[in-house]
Amino acid sequence: MIGGLYAITRETDDSARLLSEVEAALRGGAAVVQYRDKSGDVARQHEQASELLALCRRHRVPLIINDSLRLADLVGADGVHLGSDDGGVREARIVLGADKIIGVSCYQSLDLAVAAQAAGADYVAFGSFFASATKPSAPRADITLLQHASRVLHLPIVAIGGITPDNAESLIETGADAIAVINALFEAADIEARARCFADFFIAETED
Repeated sequence: MIGGLYAITRETDDSARLLSEVEAALRGGAAVVQYRDKSGDVARQHEQASELLALCRRHRVPLIINDSLRLADLVGADGVHLGSDDGGVREARIVLGADKIIGVSCYQSLDLAVAAQAAGADYVAFGSFFASATKPSAPRADITLLQHASRVLHLPIVAIGGITPDNAESLIETGADAIAVINALFEAADIEARARCFADFFIAETED
């Protein structure tokens, strides 16, 4: 089950720093980690993904690989996250097997999410809900999409895009099971404390 703080890594060639930042996020309560690297440096990607997988296993948290089904399969990651150009759910299921996690970006489309669910996805992601430094030109999703999706879908919903401690709670209250965060987490002066701040929103929601 995907839920809680979904931490997405920043791209860097400093592997030691990457591991240190992710470990801090895990100590603070990150429930899922996604490795995201668009560099095309295959050797670096394999090394970093393998080391992150070992770290996540120690914390009993799943490691999801962004976009690359090949890398996910190669390192034995816990799953893959697919964008619009990354192949289909059925292909990923054949390659990775029944026990792996497959997530799908559905952007602003409930129809895409319904199709992903029918194809066997384990979770879907919607966004960008707010202005995002990672993808500044990304079309914006309306928060009401989460309400509609939570009524129609029977799998976890991840919200992404410009999420900060100031706006995360509104997404969770509206229907997000997880919030995917990059900059507001890994650019924080104290990553562990910031992760705990995000994780606490889910505790508060459960208590309510």
